[in-house]
Amino acid sequence: MKNRNIYTYLKLKRFLDFVFSLFLLFFLFPLFIIVSIAIKLDSKGPVIFKQYRLGKNGKKFKMYKFRSMVVDSEKTNLPLTTMPNDSRITNFGKLLRITSIDELPQLINVLKGDMSLIGPRPIRVPKYEDFSDEQKRRFEVNPGITGLAQINGRKSLDLDKKCEYDIQYVDSICFRLDLKIFFSTFSVLTKNNY
Repeated sequence: MKNRNIYTYLKLKRFLDFVFSLFLLFFLFPLFIIVSIAIKLDSKGPVIFKQYRLGKNGKKFKMYKFRSMVVDSEKTNLPLTTMPNDSRITNFGKLLRITSIDELPQLINVLKGDMSLIGPRPIRVPKYEDFSDEQKRRFEVNPGITGLAQINGRKSLDLDKKCEYDIQYVDSICFRLDLKIFFSTFSVLTKNNY
């Protein structure tokens, strides 16, 4: 990440993130309304789920998602990761997760500058210090709604493998790679592997 061209691209990327997230939020507003009503009709609780994640340089931020689980699901004794038939997932939440519509509120995070459209997924861990020095390199850029790890396995990858893809992304970041990830994400979504 020492190349001057990369810093120039990161500035352009931030501008593009802002413009596209603003456009997508405006374009998807009717869908946001429909999803919000469906969540409220399906189960009690807020429409938006907020959770602290680690962002650029290990800084914590609140990431937004449409709520797909019952309220206080994280306070149960069940594991943090969900299983296919997890009882904590609401009926409508299953559809949100299959389609990845639950991720759309992260466009607000992109608009705010906490996230990017493309980048390493923000990881939920207790401390930045839990990562090795090499793994911390994934935090040199803003986290993304989708990234290299997401188009290469997503949940089937362990943390170490995700970090490998994330570091590969940081080392290779460019407009062409971002375009490839962007379009590959739709391909993966249609195969229900995302």
